[in-house]
Amino acid sequence: VQLQASGGGLVQAGGSLRLSCVTSRRTFSNFAVAWFRQAPGKEREFVATISWSAGRTYFGNPVKGRFTISRDGAQNTVFLQMNSLKPEDTAVYYCAARKEDSIVDVTRQRWYDYWGQGTQVTVSS
Repeated sequence: VQLQASGGGLVQAGGSLRLSCVTSRRTFSNFAVAWFRQAPGKEREFVATISWSAGRTYFGNPVKGRFTISRDGAQNTVFLQMNSLKPEDTAVYYCAARKEDSIVDVTRQRWYDYWGQGTQVTVSS
């Protein structure tokens, strides 16, 4: 499974960006897709995840109420809509996918077998 993340860029604080994650598979069916981010000098942290089949979503505390995650079956794409961006949101954002065949801690990157290449998001103050 190959993932392609895109949509990053430079934005002022308070602005918005939408990231996209496209799969090389015909569908994300039976997969969960997540976004993680890594700021310079920091560990990679969980941002959000969505269950492709059920549509269930879960967000990390730093982004709750500001970010949304959605899916588009026709495009085999998962979107991360980021609003009210803050300088502390600056990071490389990665999309990742895992098969939904067990109950796991979805915030742990160890459970994700497939990763995209990352897209840079920079929020200026």
